[in-house]
Amino acid sequence: MFKKLKQKSLQKQTEKNIRQRDISQINEPLKRLGFLVDESEFQDFEELYDFSAALGIQRKDVKVFSFLEYRKKLPTLQQNQIHNKDFSWNGEIHNLNAQEFLDEPLDVLIGFYKGSHEFLDLMVSASKAKFKVGVAKADPRLYDLIIEIQPQKVVEFREELKKYLQILNKI
Repeated sequence: MFKKLKQKSLQKQTEKNIRQRDISQINEPLKRLGFLVDESEFQDFEELYDFSAALGIQRKDVKVFSFLEYRKKLPTLQQNQIHNKDFSWNGEIHNLNAQEFLDEPLDVLIGFYKGSHEFLDLMVSASKAKFKVGVAKADPRLYDLIIEIQPQKVVEFREELKKYLQILNKI
């Protein structure tokens, strides 16, 4: 019962964030890039840094944040990670690193996970990013651009994204 209540609250919060989104700076050029990743689908974050270097973005201007369903018992040094327990039953995020990431004024945010994901969708909707890019089967209300390529095909995705960013005069 609590799981259903939490899901409904996450959806309501996502809807609220979508309605309140500021799109006034959507055409800003790409200087700062962010990735939201489902760690159960993709773990090679170094490949994402290489991805951004191919777009002409320095490593210091790239932020990667990941979601992992359950916190591992083993200690980890990874700070840019959020878990399902970091979301309250009413859709609030109780993770300072995640909140800091969402408040960051990124020029482009890439939701690097496939399909709909209630926790990551909430984070995308709450992000202050100016331009949002999703992958195959993503919720079109959350993103300004959706590229129909699976997240595992990083090279193909990068080439398509680069093409669209050039067309939009972002790079």
